[in-house]
Amino acid sequence: MTTVVITGANRGIGLEFVKQYLAKGHKVIALCRNTSDELSQTSAKVIDKVDVSNPECLEKILPSLSDLKIDLLINNAGVLGNETLDDMSAATLEYQFRVNAMGPVMVTQMLKKQLLKGAKVIMITSRMGSVTDNTSGGYYGYRMSKAALNIAGMSLAHDLKEQEVAVALLHPGYVQTEMVNNTGDISAAVAVERLMMRIDGLNMSNTGTFWHSNGEILPW
Repeated sequence: MTTVVITGANRGIGLEFVKQYLAKGHKVIALCRNTSDELSQTSAKVIDKVDVSNPECLEKILPSLSDLKIDLLINNAGVLGNETLDDMSAATLEYQFRVNAMGPVMVTQMLKKQLLKGAKVIMITSRMGSVTDNTSGGYYGYRMSKAALNIAGMSLAHDLKEQEVAVALLHPGYVQTEMVNNTGDISAAVAVERLMMRIDGLNMSNTGTFWHSNGEILPW
C-alpha cells in the first residue's frame, strides 16, 4: 500500500483519483478547499480548508502532515478562466497564476521532506500551456499559468533528482468536469485511468516529461 496525497480532491479529476486509488487499496489523503458529500463518503482522510492560492493557509495546514511519508503527490487543484484580449483583468490573471502555477510549487516545497526515495510528484497541467500547440489564442490566464507550471515542473524534475523523486507533467485530455461545464470528450474515470498508467510508467529516466494522458509526448 502506498500513500497518495491529492489536491483539489473534492470533485472532478481529483475526486476520481481518490476513488481509483482507494479502489486499488492505497491510503489517500484528500486536500481541498471545501469537501463534497461524495468525497466525505469515501474512506480517504479529508483535510479541507486547503487553499493552494494562499501561502499562509498552506503554512498553517500542511505541517499537520509532517509525520506522513508520501509515495505519490498529485498537484491537481486548478482553475480555468476565459479571458480575451478585450476582456481580462489583472485580478483574474493573477488568481490563475496563484492557483495553477504557484500553488503546486508551494505544496511540493512544503511536503518535500516527506517524499520517500522513489516517490513521484505529478503536476496536472494542460496542453494549453504549450507554446507550440497554441494555434487559437485566447485563454490568457490559463495558458500563461499552465506554461509557468510546466517550467516549474521541469525545474522540480532536476531539483528532486538527488532525492530520487520523479516528476511528470500530465495533460488529462478534454474531460467532462464542472470546469468545462461537462462538455469534454472523455469522462473523468477514463481520464484518470489513463493518467494512472502514465504515473505507473514514470521513473527517473523519463522524469520531467510532458505527457498527454493517452501516452503522447506533448511539445513545449
